[in-house]
Amino acid sequence: MLPAKIRGLLESALAHHNAGRRAVAEPLYRQVLAAAPRNFDALHLLGLAALQDGRFAEAVELLRRALTVNPAAAVCELRLGAALLASGSPAAAETHLRRAAERAPELPEAWFHLGLALRARGSAGPGREALERALRLRPDYPEALEHLGALVSRTEGYAAAVPLLRRRADLQPDCAEALANLGVALAQTPDREQALAVLDRALELDPANAQALTGRALVLQETYRVEEAVACYGRAIAANPANFEARSGRLFSLHYLDGVSRRQLREEHAAYAASLPLAPPFTGRHVPDPARRLRVGFLSPDLRAHSVAYFLEPILRHLDPEQFETFLYHDHPRLDAVSERFRAGAGCWRHVAPLSAAALEAVIRADGPDIMVDLAGHTGLNRLPLFARRLAPVQVTYLGYPDTTGIREMDHRLVDAVTDPVGEAEECASEALCRFAPTAWSYAPPEAAPAPAPAPSAAAGQVTFGCFNNFSKVSDSTLQCWAQLLGAVPAARLLLKWHGLSTPAIAARLRARLAAFGLDPERVELAGRSPDLAAHLGLYARMDVALDTAPYHGTTTTCEALWMGVPVVTLRGDRHSSRVGASLLAAAGHPEWIADSPAEYVRIAAGLAADASGRAAARTGLRRDLARGPLLDHPGQAARFGAALRGFWARWCGEHPLTAPAGPPISLLRDGGEPIDLAEHAFRRLSA
Repeated sequence: MLPAKIRGLLESALAHHNAGRRAVAEPLYRQVLAAAPRNFDALHLLGLAALQDGRFAEAVELLRRALTVNPAAAVCELRLGAALLASGSPAAAETHLRRAAERAPELPEAWFHLGLALRARGSAGPGREALERALRLRPDYPEALEHLGALVSRTEGYAAAVPLLRRRADLQPDCAEALANLGVALAQTPDREQALAVLDRALELDPANAQALTGRALVLQETYRVEEAVACYGRAIAANPANFEARSGRLFSLHYLDGVSRRQLREEHAAYAASLPLAPPFTGRHVPDPARRLRVGFLSPDLRAHSVAYFLEPILRHLDPEQFETFLYHDHPRLDAVSERFRAGAGCWRHVAPLSAAALEAVIRADGPDIMVDLAGHTGLNRLPLFARRLAPVQVTYLGYPDTTGIREMDHRLVDAVTDPVGEAEECASEALCRFAPTAWSYAPPEAAPAPAPAPSAAAGQVTFGCFNNFSKVSDSTLQCWAQLLGAVPAARLLLKWHGLSTPAIAARLRARLAAFGLDPERVELAGRSPDLAAHLGLYARMDVALDTAPYHGTTTTCEALWMGVPVVTLRGDRHSSRVGASLLAAAGHPEWIADSPAEYVRIAAGLAADASGRAAARTGLRRDLARGPLLDHPGQAARFGAALRGFWARWCGEHPLTAPAGPPISLLRDGGEPIDLAEHAFRRLSA
């Protein structure tokens, strides 16, 4: 074919390509290659068309061929890097993208894609630098703003990402995806009313936008509109069944609602598991020696000033380092003094918040833990889809979530016999339940806690009931109990405290809801966030009797109230989330404050209101009661926890006996320290 004809074909193909008619352009490029197989422009542009159409393997092959013809072509190098990145090869992509950026440092796209490759490989700092350089070259680069915003949200928190995502949305004010990303970031800040407005605008533009629906559901949940949140999560899942964040959010929200049966919860968790991709076979090489020192990983977004940390820290502090090497994976942007304590005590500490799922999986597999412990369940920022890919021979869930994960690859769940009674709880769990201790928690009272103050009723002349639980837990049935209680104790008042309750818009809506249940707004005080933990705990000086919520109990707030000398009344239900209060009160030595019916709940609380001397004794005696029980027996709880881990490992070794070396018998400990043969320690699982 004559050069002039080749040039004409290329010009015609390029015109069609630029007009978006790639289906017309590609045959023309192929005609050129049939006549001139090493024509750089045809190889390059045909590779670009394949990349644009999502045919990444074909794009890589064509662009590699083009580079052999013209190795100095920076734009072709950039596009090959982009194709490799899109095909899941960030390491190979990085090589070509660095070369493109070196050859054409003025090219913002080279720095943008290099930033994406570095982020995919877990290099958050260099990735951010590359994205920022792309934006210096092209300040109105929407994709760079979007990805930099996502990176900043994972490394510094959502509030820090808001300005970037706002700039992104301002560039294309009618882009639903940009508004959805901004709204989701705002949803994690106190400015939730603005978040809702932004997300509603995104949904006007695209009613099925799963990201906007998920963010809107989160705002509704965080502003105590739980039924609406559950419905919105459902819409997000319908729009994208693989939206695991929405699936987890919906599962978590269901626990707040009255009328959700244990069977429904079991089926909903099973549906989550069924939506996950099939896991590849586990290929780790672990020596099945039941006696050797174990590598135990803990993955959580809450290794910071958070309720999970308050219960985990005393166990890890006393876990035997000769038996266990700990790997802590902190999956949250925030690092604080609590994080530093965890870091100081860990065998290995990794801050993994910036990592993609693939990068985090690679890090954990390289560390090779024998046991991985999930501390999030279906709470926010969880990584359950990774656990479904089996990160370790033994996988355990604990602390963060009051229910099963539903995931078949999660082997065990640590509970106690009060929260999960033998014989009835197994049918609702996909994991084997291990009742490893008298109570499943080990509480570390905050050093900032002031001494218990005298009962406030002595000075005020009236009793103050209170609840500092997450207000999402304040169900309709809880409000009915409280209304009956205030009717039974006419002079009493009610103090409620949680984030946002003092915000005018939220407070007005909640007061209307309280009034609908017969709670006189004049007798109810709503308080918001305290400036620090000491101030928060100091507010217990204004409370005579703490009221637990149902069907979702408090955990940290119950322990805090008891530590501050305030009796807690709880209503025992039929599942883990509504038995936590019973477990904690039994551990504190006060089962008499556990009710088994709403009428008994009201009777116990009214009785405490009438017993001034009993309440005065509690102010001075509850700390002593806690110290006598398992909640503050940190060495004992750590030993029981460690024994459970060793039991799990021994079971795995027994299931992989071919190369297992002989070792000493493994035993767990009874509550009093008496050994139990492993054969006696029965684990129950649902049949597949």
